Amino acid sequence: MIGAIPGDIGPCTDQDIPGIIDLWQKTGLTRPWNDPARDISFARGSSNSDVLACRTNEAVCATVMVGHDGHRGVVYYLAVDPDYQGKGLGRRMMAAAEAWLKHKGAWKLNLMIRVDNNSVQAFYEQIGYQTEERIVMSRRLDDGDNA
Repeated sequence: MIGAIPGDIGPCTDQDIPGIIDLWQKTGLTRPWNDPARDISFARGSSNSDVLACRTNEAVCATVMVGHDGHRGVVYYLAVDPDYQGKGLGRRMMAAAEAWLKHKGAWKLNLMIRVDNNSVQAFYEQIGYQTEERIVMSRRLDDGDNA
């Protein structure tokens, strides 16, 4: 059993990327149509987004991808290593994402949760998020065949 929760949360580094991808795969966040390395590169390539990471013993144990469109923020890839789940690290990662967005001037954070992901929905409800009646629509802009 792992003891103390790791400390600092900050922007990921190039050296963190393999560990981040491993964590996302380990926690079931990756999908065949989303290349995680491409997602990380895209987020890190703009001042409107970043990938925040928490490390322990030089290994990534939690992440959150955060970005904004000028006024509304969005998070993706909130992941906590299973060895650290249930210890408040997900809450800390979301607080870091919220602080990042506030610093950038965003005043609202929107989430998208897969409809069958009840445990994630419950997590967000526990930390003060609420369901808003919206329809999310999308359209692929690349040549991918998957949704």
